[in-house]
Amino acid sequence: MTQELSVVADIGGTNTRVALSRDGKILEDTIQRYRNAENTGIGPILGDYLGAQQVTPASVCVDMAGPVHDGVGTLTNLDWTVDAASLRAETGAARVAVLNDLQAQGFAVAHLGHDSLSPVLTGRTAAKDAVRLVVNVGTGLNAVPVYTQAGRTMVPPAEAGHISLLARTAEELRLIDWIAEHHGQPGVEDVLSGRGLERLYAWVCHDEGVGVPLSAAEVMTGFETGQPRAQRAARLFVQILGRYTGDLALTTLPFGGIFLVGGVVRHIGPHLRTLGFAGAFADKGRFNAYMTQFPVDLVTDDYAALRGCAAHLAELTAR
Repeated sequence: MTQELSVVADIGGTNTRVALSRDGKILEDTIQRYRNAENTGIGPILGDYLGAQQVTPASVCVDMAGPVHDGVGTLTNLDWTVDAASLRAETGAARVAVLNDLQAQGFAVAHLGHDSLSPVLTGRTAAKDAVRLVVNVGTGLNAVPVYTQAGRTMVPPAEAGHISLLARTAEELRLIDWIAEHHGQPGVEDVLSGRGLERLYAWVCHDEGVGVPLSAAEVMTGFETGQPRAQRAARLFVQILGRYTGDLALTTLPFGGIFLVGGVVRHIGPHLRTLGFAGAFADKGRFNAYMTQFPVDLVTDDYAALRGCAAHLAELTAR
């Protein structure tokens, strides 16, 4: 049994990825994927994995899509509870950490190389300990600042996807009225998420009086094949995303960079520039020029959350 190894796990909505890590880095040849539907929780998954690897880990870090408080987390779209005390007993690890998935991404961004990033906006060169901002656009929407000082990283929890959706144009006012009528109080997540893209397309059909609602994947297919309503929905999505990200940039001043993560933004990422992200991001009146200082990158690394878990364990060990 190898005591210096740790185990990290990233619980998604459908699959859980598990890997060994050492000195803050995941060992990529140890990554395995488990289907959540075939398991009753993270405990049996880690038991199977560690048994196959013949490892008793020194530390464990698990990230998950759901709120975490005092080492206990409940998944948003899965009937699992992740408990640090239970994991400690089940794995024999001396140290256990449970993170929200966006926190894991926050711990990762300082350790991602150029091969893990696709530039969106250049910005200025970042200082070593400058604030970073992570914006997750996937099944849901959220954003967190990342603070680093003296080798220690802090990623506070947030629910930044549920702030109110505001309008700048008559078109957006019609959109907000429609969302309020059909889905209740309009929040930004109502348009910036997987279901958000579907709602934008449904509203475009309503606004133009033609067409039927589509899934997010069908909207993206329509966009890529030149379907006008899908293109209008995608442009609205990107422009609202640019404005939302710009607002958060003014709130947090992330001179260390802004990192876009999540499945939905990964799919639409190649089109951010052509659909008006830069203009919407910088559209801040007399602060337009100020906004050009913030670099924006799309994270393309499938294992970023696992890397964040490994980096977090390394920091905990070094304290």
